[in-house]
Amino acid sequence: MGALMEPDCRWLNRQERMPQTPPFAAMFDSSGYNRNLYQSKEGNCGGLYYHDNNLLSGSLEALIQHLVPNVDYYPDRTYIFTFLLSSRLFMHPYELMDKVCHLCIEQQRLSEPGLDKNQIQKIAPKILQLLTEWTETFPYDFRDERMMRNLRELAQRIASGDEMYRKNVQQLLQNLIRKLATVSQYEEVLAKINSASTDRLMVIKTKPQSIERDIITVCNDPYVLAQQLTHIELERLNYIGPEEFVQAFVQKDPLDNDKSCYGDQKKTRNLEAYVEWFNRLSYLVATEICMPVKKKHRARVIEYFIDVARECFNIGNFNSLMAIISGMNMSPVSRLKKTWAKVKTAKFDILEHQMDPSSNFYNYRTALRGATQRSLTAHSSREKSIMFWFKTRLRIILFFP
Repeated sequence: MGALMEPDCRWLNRQERMPQTPPFAAMFDSSGYNRNLYQSKEGNCGGLYYHDNNLLSGSLEALIQHLVPNVDYYPDRTYIFTFLLSSRLFMHPYELMDKVCHLCIEQQRLSEPGLDKNQIQKIAPKILQLLTEWTETFPYDFRDERMMRNLRELAQRIASGDEMYRKNVQQLLQNLIRKLATVSQYEEVLAKINSASTDRLMVIKTKPQSIERDIITVCNDPYVLAQQLTHIELERLNYIGPEEFVQAFVQKDPLDNDKSCYGDQKKTRNLEAYVEWFNRLSYLVATEICMPVKKKHRARVIEYFIDVARECFNIGNFNSLMAIISGMNMSPVSRLKKTWAKVKTAKFDILEHQMDPSSNFYNYRTALRGATQRSLTAHSSREKSIMFWFKTRLRIILFFP
């Protein structure tokens, strides 16, 4: 997901010099005993446990404390992403935001009326950077009014002492609101597409003769269609939040045992829309092949989609490639023996070989490594895009990180 904010360079440059999570060796005294890690912190915070210089575990309170910056410390970005992503399995994002705001205000005494400007200048850039990373990486969290209320309260306290920070806070909020508005518009478009598709399906069922143009008439160049499919893939993937994958793969909502995370469209709506897109493309392929009355016309459509699938493979769009192959392997298509007899299947056999599930999709993984290597040396954004294929127990999901 692209950056939503371009912070003022005066505090952005300062952020680059912010201290990160201290290295493992630096946390031990001369006796080799770590007084901080394996003992509980003062107050209600438990200890943090490290292994091979990596934070391994800790109590929820200690991990939240580790997320909050102070004058001499800023959390590692990897930790910020990991904790913001996984913490929602144990508490709601608005609860985490409330705790973070409380810690920031209490520890830095931001609630005091006569707070020293020097104190604000030391801590404000770090708190702003944490809020920026949260709003950029997990903007959907802020669709909850409780999140926005806490965000505005903390931002207002930071901005009260300096005009520079006031402008940065205003920019952060504006970019977040713009992003959420864009998401709402996207969801409205999806709703219209689904409605139009349903209406079109009813027309096809009641009046098959109303279909005047097939896919080849609309776009006779397989490469162009493969490009357009890739554009659609990238657009839809762009709106999937990383938290949706976590919530989708949890059978039950850990915060509500009677409800499935995946069934809650508010939590996984963009991921579900992407799964629906995969299924829709598969059914489109099968429908377009079965629509013609004559065998030679059906064979022509099959060969056309084989060429489209090959172009998707060359582009690195394994998402659409697998959807097309799935559509061509549906029983209404695969049982057209006389039609397949008229098709030159050599290219299709190669594509099926590439996606052969044997040996844990060894051929696909080999092709994927090759596509990844090519993307590293690519010059255009189109050549750098790769749509990975991923299979769950429930259904097929395609994505790229």
